[in-house]
Amino acid sequence: MRNIQRTILWIAGLLFCLPSSSSNPVVIGNSRFTFITDHLVRMEYAQQGKFLNDSTLFAVDRTPRCTEVKVELKEGNRYIMTTPAMRVEYYNDGFPFGQTNLFVYFRNGDSPKEKRWYIASRQSRNLLGAVTTLDDVEGPIDRQEGLLSRDGWYLINDTGKEVLKNGWVATRDRNHVQDLYLFVYGNDYKAALKSLQAVSGPSPMTRKYVHGSWYCRWWNYTDEDYRQLVREYREHDFPLDIMVFDMGWHTQNAKVGTGHAGTRGWTGYSWNRKLIPEPEKLIKDFKDDHIYVVLNEHPHDGIRPHEDSYQAFVRDLGVDTQQTGVPLFDAGDRDYMNAFMKHAHQESDSMGVAFWWLDWQQDYLYPLVRGTNMKHLPWMNHIYYNYSSGNHLRGAGFSRWAGWGDHRHPIQFSGDAVGNWDLLRFEVDLTTTSGNAGCFFWAHDLGGFYDGTDPELYTRWTQFGLLNSSLRIHSVYDEKLDRRPWLWGVEAEKAMRRIYHLRSQLMPYIYSSVRQCHTDMLPLNRGMYIEYPDEEKAYQYPGQFLFGDLLLGAPITAKGEGEKKIATQEVWLPGGTDWYNFFTGERQEGGQVIKTKSPLEQFPLFIKGGCPLPMQPYTERMCSTPLTELIVRCYPGKEGANNTYILYEDDGLTQDYLQGKYATTRLNYQKSGGQTIITVSPVEGTYEGQPRKRAYRIELPGIPVQARVSVNGKKARTTPNQELNGVIVPIKVMDIHKPIVIKIQ
Repeated sequence: MRNIQRTILWIAGLLFCLPSSSSNPVVIGNSRFTFITDHLVRMEYAQQGKFLNDSTLFAVDRTPRCTEVKVELKEGNRYIMTTPAMRVEYYNDGFPFGQTNLFVYFRNGDSPKEKRWYIASRQSRNLLGAVTTLDDVEGPIDRQEGLLSRDGWYLINDTGKEVLKNGWVATRDRNHVQDLYLFVYGNDYKAALKSLQAVSGPSPMTRKYVHGSWYCRWWNYTDEDYRQLVREYREHDFPLDIMVFDMGWHTQNAKVGTGHAGTRGWTGYSWNRKLIPEPEKLIKDFKDDHIYVVLNEHPHDGIRPHEDSYQAFVRDLGVDTQQTGVPLFDAGDRDYMNAFMKHAHQESDSMGVAFWWLDWQQDYLYPLVRGTNMKHLPWMNHIYYNYSSGNHLRGAGFSRWAGWGDHRHPIQFSGDAVGNWDLLRFEVDLTTTSGNAGCFFWAHDLGGFYDGTDPELYTRWTQFGLLNSSLRIHSVYDEKLDRRPWLWGVEAEKAMRRIYHLRSQLMPYIYSSVRQCHTDMLPLNRGMYIEYPDEEKAYQYPGQFLFGDLLLGAPITAKGEGEKKIATQEVWLPGGTDWYNFFTGERQEGGQVIKTKSPLEQFPLFIKGGCPLPMQPYTERMCSTPLTELIVRCYPGKEGANNTYILYEDDGLTQDYLQGKYATTRLNYQKSGGQTIITVSPVEGTYEGQPRKRAYRIELPGIPVQARVSVNGKKARTTPNQELNGVIVPIKVMDIHKPIVIKIQ
């Protein structure tokens, strides 16, 4: 009988040797190996072969995309599974994965020697990731690990994590003993991030307006106060896209509840009509002006008897409060959450509220979702994001970071940090490393939530905000602390206005970079090592990063000297291209470390030479104004340069982009034999509200006035521009489907 069993196993092993699509996943006894990509393998061990196919908050798509999996059975019941990026050796001894039965081999970069991973391997050179929150933080703190590591691998252990059944959280079968995801990538960090996208889903396109200018302050503002704020933004020439109503928008006279921070008033859903008598009119007026209203909420105390909607809420819930008392907030109960969302949110949503700021800080009160081992934050982020994506709108989350898989619920709120130089310096580095975990869209409290009363510090923080996913200000309930830029002195106001205007002008580039987060899982704030993994210096300057493909920022994080607050900063400029100071136009050769000196109105911001940068004219509603004039700025490239940038456009709000309703425009720069050619190709694709015609402005820093310029074969008029130290080529309104070729000699 035993010989027959051995023969059956031998025949099964031969079948495994056949290279075919059926060899992925690979099932060996109670173990299953799914090669999701060349660089990612899922390894399961389940009693009685009860493998798991349900999604978790981390793993939502385990489709095996690796088509080149070779499986061999060796002597001693040993299996070798090989992909282009790794070799898995597994000894089927009948036990769960351990130190003696599972090994993975791979190469790290150009090293000729194979590296070996086994289950006791630990990270030694992780490039770090995100944090959940910066609440009350004054300086550097420990960060979670990120996916990217100079060790060349990373393991995400999803063992025991709750699953999703019929769209709701559930515990997994106890027979499912191990659920491991091993990423093996050497120093191909882009492949690692793409593999994260494969298993955990793409980072969705955000609503465009979240990348604009926000005003936020914890204060009991009235209807007229809010209207006056909007007037002041216009009077002082600052753009504005989002107005956040903090806790003052709702009543705070609860008599029951757990409370928080010494009060029961933080949770609330009934409008404070003493402050805002007609919220529906205020919100409509703002929306008509393309200003979106966001409401703060702390939902931990649920809907209580003082709320306008309480009776309807308990009626829908079907509870007898005489017997049960006030229903406690219960995120694990589907019926409760359906009733909660209906009666806490729908009235305000119908007024035109854009989305909700989930200000969850109450894990110390309610550490776990009832009936599970899951913390509230990841589950709440999931629920809120899905709720916000109704009516064909893109979802819009605004909450603290909840770990693996939370990149599907942008954007993130970094918490109530203390305003000082140490925290600013840490926040710059944190924003970059967070991208290593898929956390691409931090909306920081620029200037800090607490303290931070130095105008120089606030100005430098605002400059960092230029290169964030959102230009968002916020501050604590303090009469003396208000982040309106025009309240911080003439010099600070002038410097910050320059940043706000530049943010508006850069929006076409910023939004195109957001698209890269969606399609390629490339961080908006990108560690230098992602693009230059073989360069040692890419790992040595944590205070700088790439913002999209073309811009390199190194925000100032220390006090300057003298009357002009001149700050000195070292910046590494990668080789292979010239780099231009965005503020001065000064050229720097790549492949060197330079020492910059920046007065208060400038900071180290560089752009690659020879690359077309899409921009727009300044507008006070930077995310809503149609792109009827496209600016293409091109700094001089090296001889032989041939670079293309793709401008991305869509409606900025709906999920139509998932059905291919978007447009792209190829912008190309070529330099050869003393001639420069800039090509704006015809627009490809359509979307609702797309402009059919537009004007163009080609900005050419460093090009002399006497240069000969033609547009589509005809001599063009150029305008000298002192600020650019170059010329501008205006092109009249024309059909977006016609090409434009600019030649400069």
